[in-house]
Amino acid sequence: MSDRIVPGSFRDPSGFVFRRDGVLYRQVNNAYREDYDYLMSSGLYDALCAAGHVVTHQEVEALPSKPDVAYKILQPEFVPFISYPYEWSFSALKDAALLTLSIQEMALNHGMILRDASAFNVQFLDAKPKFIDTLSFERYREGEPWIAYGQFCQHFLAPLGLMSYCDVRLNRLARVFIDGIPLDLASKLLPSRTRLRFGLLIHIHLHAKTQTRYSNVAHNAEADIESQQRIASGKISLKGLRGVVDSLRSAVSRMNWEPAGTEWGDYYSDTNYSSESEAHKARSVSEFIERVRPETVWDLGANTGKFSRIASKSGIPTVAFDVDPAAVEKNYRACVHDGERNMLPLVLDLTNPSPSLGWRNTERDSILGRGPADMVLALALIHHLAISNNVPLSNLSEFFAQLCRVLVIEFVPKSDSQVRRLLATRQDIFPDYTPAGFEEAFAQHFTIEDSASLDGSDRVVYLMRSKSASSRD
Repeated sequence: MSDRIVPGSFRDPSGFVFRRDGVLYRQVNNAYREDYDYLMSSGLYDALCAAGHVVTHQEVEALPSKPDVAYKILQPEFVPFISYPYEWSFSALKDAALLTLSIQEMALNHGMILRDASAFNVQFLDAKPKFIDTLSFERYREGEPWIAYGQFCQHFLAPLGLMSYCDVRLNRLARVFIDGIPLDLASKLLPSRTRLRFGLLIHIHLHAKTQTRYSNVAHNAEADIESQQRIASGKISLKGLRGVVDSLRSAVSRMNWEPAGTEWGDYYSDTNYSSESEAHKARSVSEFIERVRPETVWDLGANTGKFSRIASKSGIPTVAFDVDPAAVEKNYRACVHDGERNMLPLVLDLTNPSPSLGWRNTERDSILGRGPADMVLALALIHHLAISNNVPLSNLSEFFAQLCRVLVIEFVPKSDSQVRRLLATRQDIFPDYTPAGFEEAFAQHFTIEDSASLDGSDRVVYLMRSKSASSRD
């Protein structure tokens, strides 16, 4: 028996997550016994499950990973892909924030309170946010403040405000400040007009001042709002806590961002595909997926997810990555609107992908650390990486071999109008960017199993299998 404790769960004395023989478990420690029993007996857990707000779990008889401190062993509902807040679209982060507030409200209704409001405690299943940390609840005690209030503001309100009022790309600050964007920084970056927004004034601007001026805040003289004073003084009634939740919900709900004006948001309306070649491409991708029958698919450069849906609609858990926040936002909204399953749209820059972060660089996994996927789709992507970003084909071949077992990749030659547009403003320093050069580079790490020359186009879609896949498995 070999257990691997998930590095991101080491901070909580109440318990931790571990893997054993490919199965994920959560150990509940004796330190959390009373709160866990109350969570299960109060009706809160059942209510959260009925609302679809949390990942479900089963109590199992598995051996504890640390028997000397163990109380229970849980087997949680499977989450196909772990994503992080700095990879979410605006609406995904907003939905996660509203979920957290709804859970806090339900907890108060059942005599409990959320002690942890980290955005990392939310994951997405079938385009719906779900809370994953069973051990984040404790008994509510009259008069005690919401200790996770500041954390909620830093993890949700600050990045949403920056995305809504400044620039949607500022969500990437969450990759630098993984414990939440400092409120004093958010206050400085937000435009002055946000001080006219009651929720942002109270929960970011004035809150930032109290954090800056006092290490143990006794009173915030500038905030003539009862709930803010009581949070600052460390005492607040249950009615006051409900008021804070309502105020935060109002602040979050009022923030919006419309996906327009970014580079690739309207890619499909500005492409050189004929209807014939696009249909042939879709058929080829569908045939390759049917032949391989992958368990997971990652679509890199997915744009709004048109080809990702070939996999997701076949019941395959699919992650649709794109560098453009507008495209990812549109994809996420479509998933929510249509009630789609098996689709997760995320923002990712392949030239600077999510790294390993946190304590000892192990708390949050890199993209490579969350792989490999059974299949990667890389459609209409190679020319952007090779020409726009000067990444050699040999480097791309090695990178994709680390990401997947099977690769479906589209080669876009120099004769294509999209490539000609990329080369129009720069010198052609890419002598190896040819069909033969592409096949030679990828043959270093892949076996080419099939290809399809798209009708009405010079583009070719390849089906390749990683040479190292069998050794990894």
